[in-house]
Amino acid sequence: MDIKLIAIDMDGTLLDSSNRLTERTRKAIDMAKKKNIEVVIATGRVLKSALYYSDMLKLDSYIAACNGAIVVDNKGRDIFRKPIDKKKLEKIMEIGHNMSVYFHFYNEDTFFTKTYVKEIVEYYSSSNGKFTGQSIDVDIYEKMEDISSRTDLDVFKFLFIDNNPDKLEQLRENLNLVEGISISKSWANNLEVMEEGISKGRSLEHLCQLMNISLENTMAIGDNENDLSMLSLAGLSVGMGNGAKAVLENVDYVTEDNDHDGVARAIERFVL
Repeated sequence: MDIKLIAIDMDGTLLDSSNRLTERTRKAIDMAKKKNIEVVIATGRVLKSALYYSDMLKLDSYIAACNGAIVVDNKGRDIFRKPIDKKKLEKIMEIGHNMSVYFHFYNEDTFFTKTYVKEIVEYYSSSNGKFTGQSIDVDIYEKMEDISSRTDLDVFKFLFIDNNPDKLEQLRENLNLVEGISISKSWANNLEVMEEGISKGRSLEHLCQLMNISLENTMAIGDNENDLSMLSLAGLSVGMGNGAKAVLENVDYVTEDNDHDGVARAIERFVL
């Protein structure tokens, strides 16, 4: 297969369990670039974090962040953005508050939350935790109106977190009553909400059209439900060894997990 574009998820895929890029992964991606293959990050993360790792890898292609709600070129310039409609925003927030499920949401570079949970805020803080050095802010708001009244704020994705699977399932049912949104998940204990029609698969289609690359000449690598849309469209779909069951049952090839250079091994096998 003549691979011309590789789309790679970040959490649980590109990054190991400590949010690191291994040397083998860096080398494999660099060698793919030298073969003039487009390497695209496709992540559910906030754009600022995706840019951080793109710079670290010295990538010069596109980035699809927030599951494709915002796509930028190699200069960080928007080529696509679709924030959540403000009326839907209020409904989503109301459901989360009424069910007492923790959630936050974000624009390009800031996490917004009403509920201060020390462990979670520290986890996403740019001064320590998962996002160390990534210049990402955390904004604690007091009232829903503080968000809905802002005209300068584009919200690209909600992330709901709860360790009770039954509660998450009920939350999903309630959110399904909101017309015009997309719901996915990137981990067993979360739900992600974006504007209708947003997915990594749509982003992959758009980028292939933009670069005049056939979907048949793409490889997608991912580990969870929010990766399924791009995995189903790619010419070659690769699931991580640590991936969710729904992924592992619907891909062409299963590589090693993210702590054993799964991405690098896939690139070495099918590209190098």
